[in-house]
Amino acid sequence: MANTAQAKKRAKQAEKSRIRNAGQRSNLRTFIKKVIAAVRAGDSEKAQAALKIAVPIIDSAVNKGIIHKNKASRSKSRLNAKVKAIAIA
Repeated sequence: MANTAQAKKRAKQAEKSRIRNAGQRSNLRTFIKKVIAAVRAGDSEKAQAALKIAVPIIDSAVNKGIIHKNKASRSKSRLNAKVKAIAIA
């Protein structure tokens, strides 16, 4: 448990940021799942629209420090490959 005033303040700040980050991480995962769901349904237009919405959200998560930039690149690349594969098929 925090004993000093600054440690108590940092604990409060850490808790606030943990809650904020959890919500943003959940939102990120939701939009990624929407792309995957559209791909599984075989709906090319819906998948492309969902990808167009998901990419800026992924980039925003990187800027906020929620995910690493390499993870963001990997996620965008894999989602884009899935959407392209369904468009060709």
